[in-house]
Amino acid sequence: MVPGRLGMSGHMSECERPARVVRRALLDSIHAGRRMLRSRCVQQAAEAAERIAAALHSGHKVVFFGNGGSAMDAGHLAAELLGRFYYDRPSLAAVALPDATAAMTAIGNDYSYEDVFARQLRGVGAAGDVAVGLTTSGNSVNVLRAFEAAREVGIGTVALTGQSGGKVVDLADICIQVPTDDVPRVQEACMHLGHSICELVERAMFPPGQLWAE
Repeated sequence: MVPGRLGMSGHMSECERPARVVRRALLDSIHAGRRMLRSRCVQQAAEAAERIAAALHSGHKVVFFGNGGSAMDAGHLAAELLGRFYYDRPSLAAVALPDATAAMTAIGNDYSYEDVFARQLRGVGAAGDVAVGLTTSGNSVNVLRAFEAAREVGIGTVALTGQSGGKVVDLADICIQVPTDDVPRVQEACMHLGHSICELVERAMFPPGQLWAE
């Protein structure tokens, strides 16, 4: 029997079943993207980029955080600003709290894991900064506590989360709820918007078509 074809019994081959899973995931991602085009996400992402650019223009910084895959996404987005997105230009002030391994483990051990972002934010954040929290469910306690700390300090807040929004809806200045609650699709959609935010910030800070010296 040729791999990927139906056998004599009409059953799908072992090779075709995984391919169907891949196609389904791709289609789900495409459908989520189409729903985003009709949602508030587009305008909210533009508003978030505008707020971050205004903070950077004023000498402030943007602080990213999240758990698990979202922790890696936080570091990814911070790196896009610290390094470059589309073209060479001076570095932009961005911090990813999950990257501070010693601080994460020390605070988690001496206080609690629920405080790992809030305590860091109180230490490195300042009024006028912008905090960006990634939480698929919208209910990650350490992200919620960080947003509460940000409010106390005077730090603006942006949340990237799923359709249901969770408790973070009531804490974020801008709560971007992508139109799906399927965890992998939420993460993909949040990174799509995160990349768009980074592109908009880069263009606002350093308009393209010019040579920018460090």
